Amino acid sequence: DRASVEGALLRLRPVLMTAATTALGLIPLLFSSGTGSEVQRPLAAVVVGGLVTSTVLTLLVIPALYRWFSEPPLRAESAEPALADYELSAAPSHATV
Repeated sequence: DRASVEGALLRLRPVLMTAATTALGLIPLLFSSGTGSEVQRPLAAVVVGGLVTSTVLTLLVIPALYRWFSEPPLRAESAEPALADYELSAAPSHATV
């Protein structure tokens, strides 16, 4: 829970700044009316739509999927002992002849 929220908050400003500057750069293409605007406007609309979609995916959907698919943390009483905690005499012997 905490890692997904912290990760999303850490990436919030860089993702929003990148998307905002790119979208602001495409505004002239969205409102162009000169020669070639019939090609530029749909292209700019698709790029801005992709920016919005990728921003939502990066900030909301990916952290939610991470939280959904991550393994729950082990509780202290149910945690298995580390390998070093096992006694060597209890380990099976694999002697070769």
